[in-house]
Amino acid sequence: MSPQAKHKVIFISGLSGAGKSVVLHTLEDLGYYCIDNFPIKLISEFFSHLNEYPAQIAIGINAHNQESMMPELLNLIRDSENNQAMGMELIFLEADNDILMKRYSETRRKHPFSNNSLPLEDAINNERSLLTSLAELADLKIDTTRLNVHDLRDLVNRRIAGRDISNLSVQLISFGFKYGAPHDADFIFDVRCLPNPYWESTLRNFSGQDKEVIEYLDGQPLAHKMANQLFSFISEWLEYFDAENRSYLTIGIGCTGGRHRSVYIVDKLAAVLSGDRDQLIIKHRDL
Repeated sequence: MSPQAKHKVIFISGLSGAGKSVVLHTLEDLGYYCIDNFPIKLISEFFSHLNEYPAQIAIGINAHNQESMMPELLNLIRDSENNQAMGMELIFLEADNDILMKRYSETRRKHPFSNNSLPLEDAINNERSLLTSLAELADLKIDTTRLNVHDLRDLVNRRIAGRDISNLSVQLISFGFKYGAPHDADFIFDVRCLPNPYWESTLRNFSGQDKEVIEYLDGQPLAHKMANQLFSFISEWLEYFDAENRSYLTIGIGCTGGRHRSVYIVDKLAAVLSGDRDQLIIKHRDL
């Protein structure tokens, strides 16, 4: 994103029921001019009058009844001149099918792609397929499977609205493979090869943030080697992502349960990266 851009335009899209309205409401509370379900065919016309609107704009895109206009939207987002002139970003929201189905069941709302002859899960899969190309272009993907409304609002505050547009926002996330890897991670590193504090009966109920586990892993040469080599890799390649004006980067560190080794490694990386990173966010998903 260009730091000289006069306007910051954020497109919010994704699967129905994944939390688009929450993101838009949060941005609106933070002073963004928000428009939901904007017709794709009118976006170019809207951009021609951009100077008449506030500097920060969020546009919600609903794919329902706009399938034929999707190629136009994709071309618009791919246009590098638009990106540089407006500071354009695309945020894509997704979630697992079973969570989306549960949300629709709880709210008793009808999925926009469903009808009397099409089951809900098929409707979700159809929408997911339609939006594949859009998801691939996203600057930031947010998996809301394990996020409640408050978690999502906090993420928007810290990661989207609170970001200096000239800086790369880096998120380090620890997780447990037994609960599934995060869908929105750009890099995933597996630290299950490290000695596992879980098998030490005196350590099992602690986490990677407790001194007992930290002291145990500090005494493991493999843990030091893993942390040092990951730091070397990440710190070197972050420079190249910065040079490409990348807006967001999510790095996942996983162990079996997401409580000990992955938490320890993420906190070790954060301690050495934080000195050079104003936009560093730490999340321990499964603590």
